[in-house]
Amino acid sequence: MREILEEQIIMYGKRMGEKNLTPGYSGNISCRYEDGMLITTSGASNGYLKKNNIVYTDFSGNTLEEGKKPSSEKFLHIEFYKMRPDINFILHVHAPYLSAFAAAGKSLEAPVMAENVFYFGAIPLAEYAMPSSRELVNNTAKYFDKYDAVLMANHGFIVGSKTIDDAYMKLELAESYAQVVLFTHLIGGPKSLSDDEASAVYALR
Repeated sequence: MREILEEQIIMYGKRMGEKNLTPGYSGNISCRYEDGMLITTSGASNGYLKKNNIVYTDFSGNTLEEGKKPSSEKFLHIEFYKMRPDINFILHVHAPYLSAFAAAGKSLEAPVMAENVFYFGAIPLAEYAMPSSRELVNNTAKYFDKYDAVLMANHGFIVGSKTIDDAYMKLELAESYAQVVLFTHLIGGPKSLSDDEASAVYALR
């Protein structure tokens, strides 16, 4: 089972790297496993992962695998898993368009496109805190009960789902959405759906 999960993490890490959704050493990937999680190691590049870049960590943040140090964002992942038993995979990335909104301190909550209302409801923005800090966990986790995806101010983006396929598809969708919303500002700004229109789309979920 672990080998299959590691292969999925490596495959989707490579795919994210090829699409520039996780530049350089940024970001981390995890999946629920046994009484804890498998998570990428500190300093690993998601686009070039090998099996020794994945480490088993319990939900207290401890690992018994000598010589492997889990990502410094491990507690962000742990909190997501603790709050959401339906979540089995988490992707944390610094995708360019999503990160642009995070760096500008802007959420993606306006209902601009029906597909995004359907899949996300909204993508809120968590208040800034130092990366890897407990404050960052607290600021971001308060959205996990209602949202599968959250922007982190001046930092990046996190998304969780039951399967890694779905988590990745939602990452692609969110990055494309951020790009579209940004481009709309070049031609007069986005036109949001009305409350009734957004509610009708959300009711289809």
